This record gives sequence, structure tokens and C-alpha cells, in this order.
Amino acid sequence: MELIRKYFPDLSDDQISKFEKLEELYKDWNLKINVVSRKDIDEIYLRHVLHSLGIAKVQEFKPGSKILDVGTGGGFPGIPLAILFPETTFHLVDSIGKKIKVVEEVSEGLGLENIKTFNQRVEELSGNYDFIVSRAVAIMPTFVRWVKGKIAKDSQHDRRNGILYLKGGDLSEELKDYRTAEIFELSNFFEEDFFDTKKVVYLPMKYKG
Repeated sequence: MELIRKYFPDLSDDQISKFEKLEELYKDWNLKINVVSRKDIDEIYLRHVLHSLGIAKVQEFKPGSKILDVGTGGGFPGIPLAILFPETTFHLVDSIGKKIKVVEEVSEGLGLENIKTFNQRVEELSGNYDFIVSRAVAIMPTFVRWVKGKIAKDSQHDRRNGILYLKGGDLSEELKDYRTAEIFELSNFFEEDFFDTKKVVYLPMKYKG
């Protein structure tokens, strides 16, 4: 938890309380439904919460905006971002029911009212979003195909609507066809070794009516 306060010093008491509760809820639910590896659960703030919040270092979400978290798994990056941006709506989608069950229970335990969950494939989901976030669920061409037609027409932010994707390693081959993609090194924001190869990829996307 000190990690979160170190990089996000302006949290409200309510946000601090939610972030503190998060570890206990995940440890409890992870015993019933394994959504976080045993190694990672002991470092949940570093490997999951702070990693998710790397997106917030690249893009702050305005009140009233809508964000889609694709392949959310146990709720990352959606749940930490929903705590950080309480006036932004987050839709968390995953095709695996037991993972969405954990997301729902953790959200409820935290009293998060800005999260909606969907147990389905993202291609079947309707609606448009300001940004689509995710954590390395597929290579970029596959991911772009999945989320086609889900970007809102009007941008509320200075940065154009699009994808904010948490990835690691060498992305040159994967992104070679995306000339507008921008890569942000998380090591520029967080000093822990874990972030040495971690990145946020921003890919602006056009609205398709």
C-alpha cells in the first residue's frame, strides 16, 4: 500500500481505504477461485495494482467518460482505475465466468458503484467508449480486431480516443503496422525493477459508425 501512496500522494481517505481493503478481498477470493498466481498475490500492489495504475500516469480519465477493460481477468486494470477515477464509468468484460464472479465480489466488497461487469466475449458487447484498456490479452492486431467499432465518436480528452494497452518486452514487430502508436515506458514513472520492461501502448482509433 505504501507503493500506491508513494506514486499517488493525493488520494482521498476513501480511495486509501479502498486500496487498503483490496489486498484482503483478493486474498480471500483467491483461495476460492484462483485468479492471481500465488507468487503474485503476495506482491499484489506492485504486480497488479500499481501496474494497472501505470495507465493513469499516461492518461487521466475525465468525469463522465466511459472506459472498457477487455479480458479483465480478476479485475485488472479496471478495478484499481475505478478506485482512482470514481466519476468515470468502467465496463469490465471477460469470457470466463468465474473471473467475472471475483470481479463482482471484489467490486461489491469495495463499494465501487462505477463498475459494470459483462461475462461475454468483447465482440458481442455493444456500446462505444472513450478508451479501451487491457493488460496483454493478445497481440495488438488481434486486439484491434476484437474492439473494432467500440470507440466513441467524440473525444472528451486532449488525447484522441483509442486503446491504452499494458504490454512488456520488445514490441517492434507487433506494432510495425501501427505508425500512430505511442509507447510509454513505465520505468519513467515507477522506479521498481519490475517495471524495467513494462510499457503502456497508446493507439488512437477512429470512430466507425
